[in-house]
Amino acid sequence: MLKAGIKWMFLIVGTMIGAGYASGRELWQFFGQDSGMAILLFAIMFSICCVSILDISFKKQSGHYLPVLKAIVGKHLTVVYDGMIIIYLFTTTVIMLAGSGATFQAFHFSYRLGVMIIVIPLILLFVWDVKGIVAVNSLVLPLLITGLLFVLIMFINDHNLEIFGHFDEMSNWMAAFPFTALNILPLIAVLGAIGNKVKYKGEIWVASLGSGLILGVISYLYNNSLIQISDEIILYEIPLFAILKHYPYEMLIFMSLMLWIAIFTTAASGTLGLVTRFRDFSKQPLWIVAMGMIALMLPFTSFGFSTLIEYLYPLYGVLNLYVLTSLLLYPVLQRFKIR
Repeated sequence: MLKAGIKWMFLIVGTMIGAGYASGRELWQFFGQDSGMAILLFAIMFSICCVSILDISFKKQSGHYLPVLKAIVGKHLTVVYDGMIIIYLFTTTVIMLAGSGATFQAFHFSYRLGVMIIVIPLILLFVWDVKGIVAVNSLVLPLLITGLLFVLIMFINDHNLEIFGHFDEMSNWMAAFPFTALNILPLIAVLGAIGNKVKYKGEIWVASLGSGLILGVISYLYNNSLIQISDEIILYEIPLFAILKHYPYEMLIFMSLMLWIAIFTTAASGTLGLVTRFRDFSKQPLWIVAMGMIALMLPFTSFGFSTLIEYLYPLYGVLNLYVLTSLLLYPVLQRFKIR
């Protein structure tokens, strides 16, 4: 049970830590100064949402997200949010592909080369169906989390920063709601696809509480570090590189690889949500469906990484507030048998 719960925990974290998050761009977009309480609220709400989604998908024994979505928003709004999820997964996977291009561009390689290098293994991953994605996440996520925490703790130590210096700041606490809401749709899409693979309820609690704790700690340390270099962030499309400029070139290479892995895992999760949604409409193997989806995405990568995050992420953060409210209330409503 513990092993399976950790497996799903890494799937959740891999869905969350993508190009926007691992680069620091998404965190800075929503948090920044005075956000200690906002990040704590995010971690709590994120865990509750994961419990709710996994509980529904476990009860429905779902193989894709539609039954889960219907339980969350009701029959009448399912069509609306189904369309939103499809658009969201499509656009955020485009952002991941663009993020790969931006990473390679930082090393003076072609932006297009960076995009194409992520596309080929992304398609090949689906030869092994859902098992391929779960296996890759379980293998690379511990390395990614360790690497990111190492750099952040080293930066905090080298600059003599107080780890809890910003913990009691409350003025930006409202940012927790659109930030958590932003990340709800991919969670529904990915966790809705594994309901028929969860065996015990204990797995749900391990995955939900573990992922909330990991993401809360990383978010706080990362945001704390970015505050110290706020004047420099505007010069970087990827804020992480503003932190890494203080360290040897080898560290930059290593963390760029970690960033690319984060991009890849989230691109895989987004593609998983899409291909499982449409697998019933096609007799083709998942990797063929994935290849078709990715071919449609490629023209949109030309918009650029930070531009896509700047406009799309806040918009989805607001639109998803209803879903966030439904998920936060779900455990209470279940307890009192209202639903």
